[in-house]
Amino acid sequence: MRKRIPRYSIALLLILRLLPPSAGAAEEAPEVSARAAVVAELETGRILFEKNPDLPMKAASTVKILTGLLALEELDMGEKITVRPEWTGLEGSSMYLRPGEEYTVSELLYGLLLVSGNDAAMTLACAVSGSEEAFVELMNERAEVLGMTGSVFVDASGLRAEGHHVTARDMAALGCAAMKNALFRAIVSTKSAEVAGKTLQNHNKLLWRCEGAVGVKTGYTKAAGRTLVSCAERDGLALVCVTLDDPEDWADHEALLDWAFGLYTSADPGEMEWRLSVVSGLEPEVPVRPARGGRLLLPREARWEAELPPFVYAPVRAGERAGVLRCLDGEGVLLWEAPLVYGEDADLDPTQKLDFWEKLRWAWLFACRHSASYPQYVFY
Repeated sequence: MRKRIPRYSIALLLILRLLPPSAGAAEEAPEVSARAAVVAELETGRILFEKNPDLPMKAASTVKILTGLLALEELDMGEKITVRPEWTGLEGSSMYLRPGEEYTVSELLYGLLLVSGNDAAMTLACAVSGSEEAFVELMNERAEVLGMTGSVFVDASGLRAEGHHVTARDMAALGCAAMKNALFRAIVSTKSAEVAGKTLQNHNKLLWRCEGAVGVKTGYTKAAGRTLVSCAERDGLALVCVTLDDPEDWADHEALLDWAFGLYTSADPGEMEWRLSVVSGLEPEVPVRPARGGRLLLPREARWEAELPPFVYAPVRAGERAGVLRCLDGEGVLLWEAPLVYGEDADLDPTQKLDFWEKLRWAWLFACRHSASYPQYVFY
């Protein structure tokens, strides 16, 4: 984003509105049918909505998010795996693997995450760790690293109920971690794929019916009910939504995501840039940028204020302070602040002839700019 500083101004307060509030955006979160639910911002994991977030629940096939993530981290996508008889014919959803068939890890991941193959889960688990029991140990170790303190895993597929439990908060943390993996994200955002002459259709209906949906995984068992972890991205903001034991999961995810996107937005101040006119410089302008960046989660009504002088006298050096950038909420409360610095050197033009008063003015401004009393030019 580039903004030109007017040459004629003696002061500036630049107010940038991120995006206009969505018309009719609900202030209160929608009612959902889920026993437990969470909406989190993907980048930071910040919780935007919660309902019974720490209640121990069953995850069903959303467990395969962790299985898929571990397989991606431990195996090469092009590695070929020969299916063993004990990995086939499992109860529940299936990729319909047959003994002796050979599949790449990539193909098995599509079978795992699109059609929720329990046989694909077993095959990948054993390829990683040699046995499902050893793989489960790896799952629980990885869960601990992710801070999933309320979860225990007992199999690679989520089919077994006894001894297994998760929380909505933990599944949101898992969803955020998995969706930061580019290969994982590419797979779960795929609506259909061809594997060994078969078309695998993604079970996640939100990819068709929810704006910006990019993942992640469905689940169902009698013990768990309907479980769903979803992810959607709009205008640079990515959210992860989790519902556990939710008979109306498709509708609830759409409602929760629409509500959250209506209240929040995302911006990276590091992408902002202004240009100041340079007096007596070799170049007519110098870029000004925030000293630091990084994507921020912000309320929709947030506004930016760039406090800068109308022009600058050469010379200036890259990294020197030029002003300050602030982000304020709708009530004027400061949310974020950083110095604005020059992005390049602006050298003095030795051929520029200044009269006595211009030289005196330049000398005073140069001295002030290098002192603690350098004036801030603000226009309200």
